[in-house]
Amino acid sequence: MTIKKIESEALNLDIHSRGSLVGKLLLSLDEPTVSEVEQLWLDEAERRLDDYRAGKVHGISGNEVFKRAISELS
Repeated sequence: MTIKKIESEALNLDIHSRGSLVGKLLLSLDEPTVSEVEQLWLDEAERRLDDYRAGKVHGISGNEVFKRAISELS
């Protein structure tokens, strides 16, 4: 079923059914599936790698990461 078909069908529902559907759809936005979360992290990782390769950001050594972490936790 296409989005236009779903929209058309939904708009033909009575007001209470439309309200219920809207509520369910809004709640579904707050609860991403595992695969959606994985895709979001993959997109973020790719964006960060692209920024690194383009010279927009610079990496730091693992030793420096741990040094800063220990410093902030102490």
